[in-house]
Formats: sequence, structure tokens, C-alpha cells
Amino acid sequence: MTRHCIAVAAGGTGGHFFPAEALACELVRRGHDIILMTDRRAGVRENGIFAGRQQFVLPGAGIAGRGIVRAARGAMALARGVVAARHILRRIQPCAIIGFGGYPSVPPLLGGSLLPRRIRPLLFVHEGNAVLGKANGFLAPRMDAIATSFPVVAGVPAGTPTTLTGMPVRPDITALAGEGYSPSNGVINLLVWGGSLGARVFSDVVPAALAALSPALRARLQVTQQARAEDVERVAAAYRAAGIPARIAPFLNDVPERLRTAHLVIGRAGGSSVAELTVAGRPSLLVPLPIAARDEQGANARALVDAGAAWMIRQPDFTAPTLTERLTTLLADRDLLARTAQAAGRLGRPDAAARLADMIEARLPDRTHTA
Repeated sequence: MTRHCIAVAAGGTGGHFFPAEALACELVRRGHDIILMTDRRAGVRENGIFAGRQQFVLPGAGIAGRGIVRAARGAMALARGVVAARHILRRIQPCAIIGFGGYPSVPPLLGGSLLPRRIRPLLFVHEGNAVLGKANGFLAPRMDAIATSFPVVAGVPAGTPTTLTGMPVRPDITALAGEGYSPSNGVINLLVWGGSLGARVFSDVVPAALAALSPALRARLQVTQQARAEDVERVAAAYRAAGIPARIAPFLNDVPERLRTAHLVIGRAGGSSVAELTVAGRPSLLVPLPIAARDEQGANARALVDAGAAWMIRQPDFTAPTLTERLTTLLADRDLLARTAQAAGRLGRPDAAARLADMIEARLPDRTHTA
């Protein structure tokens, strides 16, 4: 097997970073060298697959949705990041760069595209949503190929080579694939996750909605919910007042186990979340993040809804009375939950990391790398 050096560009939220880690694990398993190019939010990784390997934290900031002054500062930071990335890449000369969306992908991939042809690496982006993100859309004309998580991705420029790989998920999530789903006659495990940008609406709505359920249904509930640190106590107090056992935390460090035992998941519809739900084969009620630049999460949720794999409530309609009514129907219908779980499982691609590594390897040159 030819050994190559491959740069992975990812940062920001876990939704971008988790798939990058999953791919990196697969590339290392295949004998390749990897380097990480990231942003300040992610920072140097002291744990996981990137720990102890070459890591570069580049300048950069988002531009979309900002005022003129902040957008200008963000553009300047990205420009500095491009210059820094080009300098690093010229020295290391990786054979390929794979980016996972968002502004942290821009400096490495744009910097790589500006290298002399003789040392220019292959350039790839992975799109985790059903709509091409702004950063990936900006980079797309310069890419050698785009990997996608959905069969149809809106906004991909005509003629751009694409490969459906699915979204790489963490190995401990992949291990859930094929375990099956067993609706419960007794305790109903409800998992509520929201991510750093979207947990507050669930803190405001879900406890009140569950408290309004019938006493018989309430008595069967057991809740695990992610909430912002400042909301944890008030959410926990609301559940105590309703007599509902609940575990509330800002970060869930046992997501695979919570997902394995979940009978229903309420959450956002980010690319990584949707991928984990489908790999695990779990029914979900999705509330897309309303501030997403291109309504990517709405498109993700719609793809699952159309396949019978989830339900969706838009955030303006996500109120306690609406949720109480919906949950009263869903939690009482074991067969419906089971059918929805099966539909979700049919969409899952637990081999996504391997598929993405295959796509990269198929295009790699003969140039080898020695550490």
C-alpha cells in the first residue's frame, strides 16, 4: 500500500469535526499520514486521532450573517489564514486536502489551490447537508471532487464531480448499526439534544410539553436532555416539578449509549445529527435551526420526512401545546415508532468513512510520503 500524507481541514462545531475524526481514523488504519488544519475554536487536539500528530491552527472567521465591519474583519482573518496555510502546505506538500465545510476549510483548500501545479495537492470537500453550504459553494469550482451525504444536494455547480459517501460518524455510533429498535411497553427513553447553538428552545419548550402529557404517559418517561449550562438547573427543576426522571447536562459524553436506548429523539437536523440517527436507526422529531444560512437543516429534515424516517416541526410552530399533542400521538403508537426507526435505518451509511477514504485513494497520485 502506498503511503500518502493527507491534510484534514475541519474546525468549529462537532458537526464538522466528528466526521473529520472518523475519516482520519480510517486513513490512519490504511497506513496514511495525516495532519490537521483547524481554527481557534477547535484548537490543538490533545485527545483523539489527531493528538501527537502535526496540527496547525490557522487564522479565520465566519463572514455570513455578520455586519459590514465584522464581515470585513472576518475576510481579513481568512486572507491571513490562506497565506499561512499556503506557506505550511508548500513546506509539507501533502498529496491531498479534504475539508469538512464551514470557514475553517477555506484557508487550507484555497491556499492549496494557489500552490504551483507541480506540488498542488488534490482538493476535496465533504458536504454534510442536503444543500451546499456557503463555504463549500465558494470552494467548489476549485475542487477535484465533492463528497456528499445525501443523494441529492442542492447548489452543486453543474459539472462538478460528486460521490455519494454518506456522513462519517464516530466509530462508537457506527457500532450501533444493525442493532435494531425495540419499542417499549414500559419506560420510554426520550433523548433531547440541541447543539451549542440550538439547545435553548428545547429547554424552553420540552419540559413544559412533557409536563402537560397525561399522568399515565408521564409516568413512563425517562429523559436525557442537553441544555446550556445556564439553563441546566431550571430545566432540571421543571422536570422535578412534573415528576419526570431526567438527566440534564451541557454535554452528553455517552451519546452512543443514550442513542442505543432511545425510543425517540428530539433535536436539530444538522448533518452529523441526522447521520447518527440514521446509522443508529432511531425515530426523531426534528426542529431545524432557523438561522442556518441556506436552510440546510430544513432540507436535511425534509429528506428524512419524505423517507418516512422522521417528523419535522419548524421552530415558529415548536410550542409546548403543539409538542404535547404530537408526543401524545407518537408515544402511544409503538408500531409507528418502529416503522419510522426502520425507515431511518435504511438511510444510514455506517461505512461512510470507508467510502470517503476510497474516493480519496482512487484519485491519489503515485507520489509517496515519508515522515
